[in-house]
Amino acid sequence: MINIVSKSGNLAPYLKASTQTIASQIKPLHPAVTTSAKVLVPPEPEPRTSYSLSKKLPSGSVHVVSGPVVTTHVRFAHTDIQVPDFSAYRRNEVQDSTAVSRKSEDSRKSFTYLIVGGGTVVGAYAAKTLVTEFISTMSATADVLALAKIEIKLAEIPEGKSVTFKWRGKPLFIRHRTASEIQTERSVDLGSLRDPQHDNDRAQQPEWLVIIGVCTHLGCVPIANAGDFGGYYCPCHGSHYDASGRIRKGPAPLNLEIPPYEFPGDGTLVVG
Repeated sequence: MINIVSKSGNLAPYLKASTQTIASQIKPLHPAVTTSAKVLVPPEPEPRTSYSLSKKLPSGSVHVVSGPVVTTHVRFAHTDIQVPDFSAYRRNEVQDSTAVSRKSEDSRKSFTYLIVGGGTVVGAYAAKTLVTEFISTMSATADVLALAKIEIKLAEIPEGKSVTFKWRGKPLFIRHRTASEIQTERSVDLGSLRDPQHDNDRAQQPEWLVIIGVCTHLGCVPIANAGDFGGYYCPCHGSHYDASGRIRKGPAPLNLEIPPYEFPGDGTLVVG
């Protein structure tokens, strides 16, 4: 804004003073700055922990001041420090900081021992259940367990014949031997056998031979009443067994396996 003021001498009665305001076209060099109230930020509270309180302790050498007009004194700590309150974490028996904690030690630890012991029992029971369920998945199936034991009527097997049954997923040979076969197998020299075993040790009753029909070489099923010794012959690799199931010729290293069996009576045989 521009203000104009003029003065005149003798012409004053004939002049009239006036003022006129004209808007300036010049822009200000600096923009106007508005000020506001200052925002006060509260300081961050200092945590009262053992670490923060330890910083207030004297870290250097303690100096003692004395003199004629100076009182000798040493100051190690403030009296206005606010110590944290741990009452919420204390047991009822040790709320008093001056109480002897050893008197209530057993009662306070018993609760902890009870929780630990209960958790251990529950964890052991859960682990036992998981292990049992895992191991049970590797056990035999229901159809195999149903055939774990089989009962055979011996009267249905004629003398001199070998009958095949299925037991636990394996072929089972039951041979009704004649008197000549028994005499022949008992007279075999054990020194000539690859897997020496007397006939009396392989048959509970001389006339009945019970063996598993799986070749001990590579697991083939031998053929009954065949081979060089009149017992069993494996067609896969040419193993020959006698009428007692003993290996006599071929690559098989051992005799045919004998399963657990018994004669309960009444002309029956129970295998398994």
